[in-house]
Amino acid sequence: MDEIAGRVAQSISDALEATFEPLSTEPVAGGCIHKAFKLQGEDGGGKRAYFVKANAGEHAEMFEAEANGLRAIANAAAIRVPKVVVLGSRARGNDGGENDSRDEDEHAWLVLEWLDLAPLDMDAPIDPKPGAKVTPAARLGEALAAQHRAPQKKFGWGRHNFIGSSPQPNVWSDDWLSFWRTHRLQAQLRLAAHKRLPSKMIDRGERLLADAEILFRTYSPAKSLLHGDLWTGKAAALADGTPVVFDPAVYVGDREADLAMTELFGGFPKDFQAGYRAAWALDDGYSVRRNFYNIYHLLNHANLFGGDYVRESEKLIERVLAEL
Repeated sequence: MDEIAGRVAQSISDALEATFEPLSTEPVAGGCIHKAFKLQGEDGGGKRAYFVKANAGEHAEMFEAEANGLRAIANAAAIRVPKVVVLGSRARGNDGGENDSRDEDEHAWLVLEWLDLAPLDMDAPIDPKPGAKVTPAARLGEALAAQHRAPQKKFGWGRHNFIGSSPQPNVWSDDWLSFWRTHRLQAQLRLAAHKRLPSKMIDRGERLLADAEILFRTYSPAKSLLHGDLWTGKAAALADGTPVVFDPAVYVGDREADLAMTELFGGFPKDFQAGYRAAWALDDGYSVRRNFYNIYHLLNHANLFGGDYVRESEKLIERVLAEL
C-alpha cells in the first residue's frame, strides 16, 4: 500500500473520530483527470470501503468544488449522491464542512462513501404496483424534475467550479441569458481563441451570442439547481434501482441545460426522458434551445481535446443560427 493510501486512511480516521485501518487498495477505472481507487479497511464497526480520488496538491480546488456540488445536491434531497467523507490537501482554507482535513504535502484527495453501482439502463428490480415497471432511468428523470422544481433565489453559483478540467466561472445573477452568455459560451469562445481554434467558428459563436435573445422571447426559464455535467458517465443505480449521480458541476440555471446534455454523447435511456416529462413537461422551443445549450459542452470538449469536437462545435453553431 502506497504512502497516499496511508495518509488518506489517517484523514478518514480524523474525520470520523475513529481508527480506520487500511487493508488494501483497488484501482477504479473511468476517470481521466485524477487517480481513483477503492480503499478497503476496517474500523471498530467492521469492514469499510471508500472511494478515493487523488492528485497533485494543485488540484485541491477541483476536489473542493466537487464536494461543494455533491453537498448541494444532497441538501436538495431529490437524488442520491455519494456522501462526502473528507477532503485532504496541502491547501489552506476550504469550502466548509466539519469533515475537512488538510495535510501539508504535495497531494490532494477527496474521499466519498463507496457505493456498489449498476448501469442506469438495468431492468427495474422493484415493481411498486402490480403490472408496473419503473426503471432506474425513469426514476432518475422523476427525481431530476423534483430537484429542478425546488425554488432558488438567483441564477449562477457562489463559487467557481470546473467542467471536466476546464474552469467554470460563476457569479450570482438575476439575468439568466446574461449569465449564460458571459460565464458559459463567451468563456469557452475566449478559451478557443486562446487555443487558436478556427477564427470563423469563434466569430460565428459571437454572432450567436448577439442574437440569442430570440430564443427567449416567449420563454422565461425557472431557476433550478443543475447537476451541470449530466451525461451517461455521471449517473448509475444502486442494486435496488435507486438512481445515483456524481461528479457534478453545479449551478442554478435553466433546467433545459441539464436535459440538453442528457441527450449528448450517446444520451440517456428513453425511460429517463419519459420519467422527466411525466413529472414536468417541457416548454415549446426546447429542441432549439437544447442545441444552443449543448454548444457549451461541445466547445469545452473542443478546447480540451480538439479534433472532431471542433467540427461538431462548428456544425452545431451553424445549425442554431439557421434556426433563429
